[in-house]
Amino acid sequence: MKHIIVGTAGHIDHGKSALVRALTGIDPDRLEEEKRRGITIDLGFAHLDLGEGLRIGFIDVPGHERFVKNMLAGVGGIDLLLLVVAADESIMPQTREHFDITRLLGIRKGLVAITKSDLVSQDLLELVKIEVQEFVAGSFLENAPLVPVSARTGEGIEALKSELRRLSAEVIPKPAESPFRLPIDRAFVMKGFGTVVTGTLVSGKIRRDAEVEIFPVNRRARVRGIQVHNEQVEEALAGQRTALNLAGIEARELARGMTLANPDLFRSTNCLDGHLTLLPSARPLKNRTRVHFHCWTSDTVADVLVLEGKQIEPGTRCYVQLRLAEPGLFFPGDRFILRQFSPVVTVGGGEILDNFPARHRLSDPDVIQFLHALAAGNPDQRAELFAREAGELPLPSLVERTGWQPSEALRVARTLEERNRVVMVGNPPALIIHSDFFRSVSRKAIEQLERFHAAHPLVTGIAKEELRARCAPAAGKKTTLPSAAVFNAVLQDLSARGKVIMADETVRISGREIQLSAEELAAKNQIEQAFEKAGLAVPSAKDVLASARIDSGRAQKLLQLLLKEKTLVKVSEDLIFHRSAMSRLREMLARQKSQGNRISVPIFKEITGLSRKYAIPLLEHFDREGVTRREGDERVIL
Repeated sequence: MKHIIVGTAGHIDHGKSALVRALTGIDPDRLEEEKRRGITIDLGFAHLDLGEGLRIGFIDVPGHERFVKNMLAGVGGIDLLLLVVAADESIMPQTREHFDITRLLGIRKGLVAITKSDLVSQDLLELVKIEVQEFVAGSFLENAPLVPVSARTGEGIEALKSELRRLSAEVIPKPAESPFRLPIDRAFVMKGFGTVVTGTLVSGKIRRDAEVEIFPVNRRARVRGIQVHNEQVEEALAGQRTALNLAGIEARELARGMTLANPDLFRSTNCLDGHLTLLPSARPLKNRTRVHFHCWTSDTVADVLVLEGKQIEPGTRCYVQLRLAEPGLFFPGDRFILRQFSPVVTVGGGEILDNFPARHRLSDPDVIQFLHALAAGNPDQRAELFAREAGELPLPSLVERTGWQPSEALRVARTLEERNRVVMVGNPPALIIHSDFFRSVSRKAIEQLERFHAAHPLVTGIAKEELRARCAPAAGKKTTLPSAAVFNAVLQDLSARGKVIMADETVRISGREIQLSAEELAAKNQIEQAFEKAGLAVPSAKDVLASARIDSGRAQKLLQLLLKEKTLVKVSEDLIFHRSAMSRLREMLARQKSQGNRISVPIFKEITGLSRKYAIPLLEHFDREGVTRREGDERVIL
């Protein structure tokens, strides 16, 4: 069955509720005060089956100017607008404000019902039709049907149903395969059931017993039961007016403006970038003006940062950043309405482009270019823009910034990878790296390696983490230090392409060998020979280096080179042996094993002629190397 949400709009006492009641047989005014005063104060709901697998849910909104805030809580999720104009009053102030709101919200289809048609003459009815046509000229209702009706006599009701059926067939259903999202418009306790929330399911689907997360309070609850138009169901789909019976949370902890969504996918935000259209009737909007912000059912205060110029002129559009007093769950593509702080009137509205933006400098051309590209791009292009802006983007962050299912985010990322726009890391993929950033880090790594080798000709390579630190961006650049995951991916790529060699957590440029001068080669040989001649009576490294005919800095590097080549073996901070001496010690242990596989410190001292000062560090070294294994006061020769 196809589910369509129709929202009424119009001035107070123009017969919106009476018309819904005539269409559906259901009174949308549910509050005692509404019935007593004869006006709609809060949102009302009704439904109508039109046959052929089509069901319409009506959201009846209040028309009084004092209750526009309540009207905004319901109008965000509608598919079709039913603009109601009374024949005996024609266009009135709230007709204009309601219609402005629906246009700013991007509603694209609807029709006009001219109510109370039985109260006026035919000539006056025709005059009202002309006024309405002039009023909606240039809008999405310019060629929409105008249907005169009377809720009292029933005249025109069937014709109105017929037009609703025709228009509903043209509406694209809300995305049922997207993540579940239900903005709450009511939360209450129902006797025998407990906590119940209602709202229009704007995307996805929800099944009984599913777990949901409540934003922005980050609480969890279980769906104990589901009703759609007063009928118990196992599953609710996007586009349906839905009531959920929740377990695990009290109704007093919930409020209009909160949102239910799939758990573990999203985060609340209190900063948004978007484009704002200011109504022609509004005053100029200056930078940092405080306004009332409405999106779906949420209502909070926001500061408007004008990103182009110092103020927005009436009737124009501008990129803005909205800094909200209270966080909420918002995604790119969501529409919002702004109302003046005082007096409270609608001044404009627009579309969210980025739900996790940086805090911008004003009049930054890079920001404007980025937002313009977001506004004009398709989903693949927007995903690439987010990756380009971040350099590296975890896949869960792409989900948060788009409102997509993880599977859809992965599909788009793979498409971009196939086009060589991004590089994906992980198994399964968990990190998206923009190709420009990947190439930039690669170039920086090679550049820094070349500088290191030029500055340290006697050092084989640079430690991997030191190289990563050297790849930090220059001061003032927007990019950040590449993460360890990104840097590892870059080095793996450079290694696979034969550009670098990695060994023992060090990196060097491929083909780069240490080139010693004649003086350095002679000093190296002198150092090696000093340790080789000493045998087991190892000399002090400090003394050996001091005797070398070369400056101390290069002498120390030559010592490190001999250690790296394993010509010399460092047993402890104070003991360095030549490899020939260590080989002789291994041979002694091998001969001792032929007589018995255990050896004590005294026996080791006896067969080597070494003091305890040397014997203990050497045995501990052989333990580390797997030549011996300590058991109590003895060693087992392996």
